[in-house]
Amino acid sequence: MSDPVPPFVPEYARPDAPGVHLRPDNSVSVYHIIGAEDTFEQAAQAVFSLLAEAQRRFPDWPRVLTLDVVGHAGEAAGFDPDFYEFQQDFLFSTLAPFVTALETPLTGPLLNPEPQRNDVPDRLKIGGDTRPHAGQVIGDH
Repeated sequence: MSDPVPPFVPEYARPDAPGVHLRPDNSVSVYHIIGAEDTFEQAAQAVFSLLAEAQRRFPDWPRVLTLDVVGHAGEAAGFDPDFYEFQQDFLFSTLAPFVTALETPLTGPLLNPEPQRNDVPDRLKIGGDTRPHAGQVIGDH
């Protein structure tokens, strides 16, 4: 019986510029800077567009998503509620399955424990959040 193949772990190298770039370890860097003027939806669409571009240009190659957040300061671990939720919930539930690794100011670098999905949808649709606590930061109990 052979040993299982370990997951690909990309070398860490912060990208020099935003966009989609081929990395020396044969992975693809997807880097976006969320600006102070960006809304949650604008940031989500921009990051999704970069992921879709990475899949088109480099089909099924391991992707590493790096985000920086400028502005959006607040009391939720240093971020306003929207960009705390963006990094804590939205990325993990929506975009993280389509990358091998990611790094955000809130989480630091993380490796996806599951194989990267390559069936990136054609578009991202964001609906209004109807949960009772939408827009609020809920503390740990």
